Amino acid sequence: MSSTPPVLIVGAGPAGLVAALTLLQNGIPVRIIDKDPGPRIGQRGPGIWPRSLELFNFLNVPEVNDLGKPFPVIRSYQPGTLEPITEYSMVPHMEPTPAIPFYISKLIGQQLLDVILRRHLDKFSSSVDMGTELLSVKQSNEGVTAVLAKNGILETFNTKWMIGADGAKGTVRKQLGLTFLGETRDDARMVVGDILLNCVVLDRSHWHQFGQFNKRGLSLRPTDEIGEDGWQFFIFGSDVDLTKVAQSEELVFETIKSLIPTEVTFTKVIWMSEFKANTRMVNKFSEGRIFVAGDAAHVHSPTGGQGLNSSVQDAFNLGWKLALVEKRLADKSLLETYNTERLPVISEMLEMTTTILNHAVKTGDVTTPRNPIVLMLGINYRFSNIVLDEFATPGKPINAYGVLDEGHLEAGDRAPDAPHMLQVGGGESDVKTLFGLYRPWYHTVLVFAPSHADATPILGALEAYDTSIVRSAVVLPSSASATSPADLVLVDQEGHAYSAYLVEAGQTKVFVIRPDGVIGAIIHGAEGVKKYFSRIFLDV
Repeated sequence: MSSTPPVLIVGAGPAGLVAALTLLQNGIPVRIIDKDPGPRIGQRGPGIWPRSLELFNFLNVPEVNDLGKPFPVIRSYQPGTLEPITEYSMVPHMEPTPAIPFYISKLIGQQLLDVILRRHLDKFSSSVDMGTELLSVKQSNEGVTAVLAKNGILETFNTKWMIGADGAKGTVRKQLGLTFLGETRDDARMVVGDILLNCVVLDRSHWHQFGQFNKRGLSLRPTDEIGEDGWQFFIFGSDVDLTKVAQSEELVFETIKSLIPTEVTFTKVIWMSEFKANTRMVNKFSEGRIFVAGDAAHVHSPTGGQGLNSSVQDAFNLGWKLALVEKRLADKSLLETYNTERLPVISEMLEMTTTILNHAVKTGDVTTPRNPIVLMLGINYRFSNIVLDEFATPGKPINAYGVLDEGHLEAGDRAPDAPHMLQVGGGESDVKTLFGLYRPWYHTVLVFAPSHADATPILGALEAYDTSIVRSAVVLPSSASATSPADLVLVDQEGHAYSAYLVEAGQTKVFVIRPDGVIGAIIHGAEGVKKYFSRIFLDV
């Protein structure tokens, strides 16, 4: 292995860090740079939806779910008073089911999220090269040449691949000449920041909202990540000179005081920025050996909280594919599916978040209950040319950004979880859930079969693939007789797996789960396995 990492990642926000971690777990060294001299501060977009919590689970980053706090109920007040008028949740209600272990959406500031992800990079002796800026980039069929600057010193860095996760104003997209069409909304601006303040009347169990979104309003969310008197604040409305407020701690204090009719003691503003709602996306997510992800590829209005979540999901989709190509296990054409899979998802998502924003601007009301679509569990790649479904009806319209329907499952959908699995076969595993099997560096083949003997021909076909990139588990119904073969065999004691994957007890049905937790294939048997993997791997 050469001493120069084959992948340069530009930008160390959540998208860049997830891309780095996914590649490192796949055994691919990376160099990750960021032009900022030190780590970013600020809560920024703190909402983490269930689909992203699953992603962090697959990456073995449990701290996001463990340290994240559930969304508090939002309490809004009669203008000019402390009399509550409504209480509502920003999060769609969701009943817990065995298939969805992370059903409680969480809030975690990006400052803390970055720290958590960097700690995981440390395990691979990888760290962010801070204060290092990309000036220009050129590419050929063989590789990428980047000109970097640090402390005024120029460096020419040769690598094989580049991922631009350097934000909406970043260099990578501009250097590639990708379009970034969309709109900047002057009717949806705000000042967002972190503040230390004390107000005896405001409890810390609610998210407090004063005034009106389209005229003059304030939103205060308690967060102990900043301090015991810490709050994330949003000031919005056309009656406020937001540009001036964003430049003055004193004006922030004055504006907040004018909207809360009681005594408030201010300590300091820790961080703040003026935010304009932008809705834009690239025409494509890659050019040759260079890719864009996250805000470098698409920016959203904050309504719906999809920005950070879609960014890390971009990185996760790309990471496993790039790893297989770099290991020469897959053809370069696999990388084209990063674009074909993510583009429709983001396009549909931008339409939805813009619809929510338009309603808020028009009515001044941000209390609209959120559509369950924002939980992102219905995002799918059914239309992708690398997924294979021998049971589905072809020719259906693309609905990449859908609502989860647990009564329907196709290749390209999110793979459900199932708890309380009993291991009876061999293999070094103490797995109790299906999610415990799925990891970003291999495909998992689940063989649902009435008995181990029924699964044998399929397991035989899998012997052609190295266990470092393809692993298998036989899933037997609870009624199956005891067996102790060498393979990993799980008995579905409570029927959760058979229920979630919609398999009949006497049926043999095979599911191939991709490294990103997506169902790559739903097939009958050994021939389907070969057909699916021929779309992913070079000739075995």
